Amino acid sequence: MLQRCQCLFAEERWRSRGDWESGEVPRGSAVSTPMGGCVGSHHDSSGSLNEISDGTGVALGRNQPLKREKPKWKSDYPMTDGQLRSKRDEFWDTAPAFEGRKEIWDALRAAAHAFESNDHELAQAIVDGASITLPHGALTECYDELGNRYQLPVYCLAPPVNMIEERSDAESSDAPEPPPGAGQECQLRLRLSTGKDLRLAVRTTDSVQHMKRRLQAEEGVAPSSQRWFFSGRPLTDKMRLEELKISRDYVVQVIVSQPPPQNPTPVEN
Repeated sequence: MLQRCQCLFAEERWRSRGDWESGEVPRGSAVSTPMGGCVGSHHDSSGSLNEISDGTGVALGRNQPLKREKPKWKSDYPMTDGQLRSKRDEFWDTAPAFEGRKEIWDALRAAAHAFESNDHELAQAIVDGASITLPHGALTECYDELGNRYQLPVYCLAPPVNMIEERSDAESSDAPEPPPGAGQECQLRLRLSTGKDLRLAVRTTDSVQHMKRRLQAEEGVAPSSQRWFFSGRPLTDKMRLEELKISRDYVVQVIVSQPPPQNPTPVEN
C-alpha cells in the first residue's frame, strides 16, 4: 500500500508540473521516482500505447486512422508510368536493408498498393493487423510496435502531377534508325538491376531504342521491360548515343522490370 501511494504521489507531481504535456516524460515510459517507485505505461482499449517515443524521450503523438487524402507532388522531370514503377521497385527492393523489420516493410508495401488503388479499408486493415502506428494518419511516417521508424516516399503512394503518357514499342519504332554501318562502333558499359554487369557493342549513331534491342538480343530482355538511366537521368528512346556524351567506362544503369525470357530475339545490325 505504501508503494502504491508513492507511485500515485509521484505521478501527481509530474502532472502538476505539466511535464506530461511538455513531452519531458512521455506516456508509455517507465519513470523512476525519487522514492523508488515508477509510473506505468498508459494503454488504450486495444492494448497499444496511446503515445510512442522515438527513443529520445520525445512523445510522437497518438495513433491516427489512415487519412484518405493522397499526397500531391511534382517530379523533377516528366515521368512515365514505367519510370514510376522502376523507381518504386528500386525503393522496395532496397528499403529492408535500411532499418526495421522485413515483415513490416512487406505490410507497408501491401498497404501502399491498396491505398493507391483507393481500397482505403484494406489499407487500414493491413496497418492495424501489423500493429503499425501512424502518428499523423499517413504512411509517409509510421512506427512498428517496437518503436522502429519507417518512412515511405510520396512516389510510392501516388503518381506525380506531371505524369506523361508512355509510348508503346510500336510507336517508338516509328523513329528512323541510321543505316547499317553508320557511326563508330564502341563498347557501352551497362549495369542491370539483376546484378549483372556487361559491355554492349553499340554504334555512336544508335538511339536508346535500338540499343535496347541490342540488349534484348544478348540478354533476352524485352525493350518494354528496360528503363535506362545515366547520372540519375532517365534516357528516352529517341536519344542517340552521340548526344548523351557518355565518357568511356562510365556506367549506364538499366532497370529490368521483369525476368528475361528463355529464348532471346535476334536483332539486325
